[in-house]
Amino acid sequence: MSYLEAIKFAFLFFPFLSFLFTIPFVLKQYHKYGSINKLRVLIVYSFILYIICVYFLAIFPLPDRDSIDMNSPVCQLIPFTFIFDIIYNLNEAHDIWQVLASPSVYTVLFNILMFIPFGMYLRYYFKKDLKDVILLGFMLSLFLEVTQLTGLYFIYPHPYRLFDVDDLIINTLGTIFGYFIMGLFVNALPSREEIDISSLEEGKQVSGFRRFTRFCLDGFLWFIFTGILFIIFRVDYIVIITLLIYYVIIPSIFNGQTLGSKYLKMRLVFPNMKFIRLFFRLILVILYYLVLPFGFGYLIIHGILNGEISDILVFVIITVYVLAVGVFYLANMAFIFKKKSLIYDRFVKGEYISTIGDISEDEN
Repeated sequence: MSYLEAIKFAFLFFPFLSFLFTIPFVLKQYHKYGSINKLRVLIVYSFILYIICVYFLAIFPLPDRDSIDMNSPVCQLIPFTFIFDIIYNLNEAHDIWQVLASPSVYTVLFNILMFIPFGMYLRYYFKKDLKDVILLGFMLSLFLEVTQLTGLYFIYPHPYRLFDVDDLIINTLGTIFGYFIMGLFVNALPSREEIDISSLEEGKQVSGFRRFTRFCLDGFLWFIFTGILFIIFRVDYIVIITLLIYYVIIPSIFNGQTLGSKYLKMRLVFPNMKFIRLFFRLILVILYYLVLPFGFGYLIIHGILNGEISDILVFVIITVYVLAVGVFYLANMAFIFKKKSLIYDRFVKGEYISTIGDISEDEN
């Protein structure tokens, strides 16, 4: 597998790792800033892609187990050997292109180039000084070299690549170059502080995606809460009890905040009678999202079972119903993303506001 093939494989793997990273990333951004800054997303996800590429370039190509030479050397511990190799190639080469085509030269250049972005990211976004950049560049290089020395964490019976102390030196040098190269551009780019300020300013408004995230987070926490209480008490109608506790009693006590909305720095406010409005809102949400679509489906199925309808017509009716339910939920999701108030919020006169900048909230 060539360098380009390793990078291609990294791009194919990137969506799967990004999917796993997205949920904690979104939760953290909303908790800290109340918004998700587009530039931050570009920087963070490009950094993830970069790290994946570096890792895959270090471990690929993966050899067949039977092709590994069990007697091959595993370490090269003499520092600066690459300098003598380059000098030798300079003496033997007839022109500069022959020098550049030598593995001892292009491997060094490639390793330097591979670590330059690491130094740039560390200085620009992670705000690291030169000392930290050198240390982190060395540690990343050491991690890759140990990965090779252990035969990909002992998956292989013998290392299939050489642990080379020169790689530690060259990779760390590349990180240092990246640090100084970023110094040429850092003043022309938005600073980390400016990104944070912009994020906090955006977070003063509750976006549709933030509301949707709150909906999903609260649903997950309520499900865990319900499961724990059911295991402990084995109470009938435990779902009704936990719904009342989580969505009515808790936000009544904590100023319109469920656990999810508190973490995401937002609250649901009412003009008066908070407990009564929360109670009716819960009933309306259940009626709207569960009873309405699935109750209608029950009536359809009950009518089908009690009527003499052809199989084709049954298939058409069920298909239309499933599509209608899907459109119903997607339409409501679209309304949330557009920050539109849904019917149950308008009925109880509830509105989500951001607690970003709230002193009492920030102190917590």
